Amino acid sequence: MVNWGASLSILTKPGIMTYILKGTAFTLVISVLAVCISIVLGSVLALARNYCTGKARVFKWLATAYIEIFRNTPLLLWIFVCLVFCPCPEFFARKMFGLTSVEVKIMFRAVVALVLFTSSVIAEIVRGGLNSVPQGQFEAGHSQGFSTFQIMIYIVLPQAFRAIVPTLLSQVITSIKDSSYLANVATIELMSRVRKILATSNMYNGVGTQMVSDVFVLFGVAFAIYFVINFTLSCVVRSLQKRRPKQTARAAAPAAAAR
Repeated sequence: MVNWGASLSILTKPGIMTYILKGTAFTLVISVLAVCISIVLGSVLALARNYCTGKARVFKWLATAYIEIFRNTPLLLWIFVCLVFCPCPEFFARKMFGLTSVEVKIMFRAVVALVLFTSSVIAEIVRGGLNSVPQGQFEAGHSQGFSTFQIMIYIVLPQAFRAIVPTLLSQVITSIKDSSYLANVATIELMSRVRKILATSNMYNGVGTQMVSDVFVLFGVAFAIYFVINFTLSCVVRSLQKRRPKQTARAAAPAAAAR
């Protein structure tokens, strides 16, 4: 049964769009938290895998094992594993952000699952950036009296991150889309809220029965929200990719003139 007018009227019911937009906010919060933590953890893993040698080689093996295990297994698997086995600190076992204590616990475990998976991907992205930094940068740093730690912090990592900004932003887009997997564990992000509304759409469409058009309308709203967020980030990625060749050309011009 199709009734577009009745289905569209669902969105005009009090609280429906607010409920969906709150889900969008939680999607962004979960994704941003996961990506920020993953960048830190992924950077540590990339440094360990690239530069731990000698007695510290065990850290390289551990980092390699972590990256390969999580990068080559499905995210949905780790979401279910974390939901069942991940302990939740007492701090998160209470009401926060208008959520029940159970929902806060689920959100914490969802972030953990995303971090475990995303950090392994970001580690390889960062490692690619580290490998793009010429070895001469290390030699130049040592010649100026910098320690290895100072070379990493002040010379190598800034260049590596500058090189991977577009790829990193692409991973942010992927993480936002991957957060939709959390709808399978009854979390409070966008897709789970859309599915909850759809399950009770007969109460809002004025017809008294669920219709095919309800599915198109509600999932269409989710599609539009994801598209706007990710397309905006994609435009940022493209603008950065267009600027990089120009910046490289400007940097190369003085050197060419000097010759």
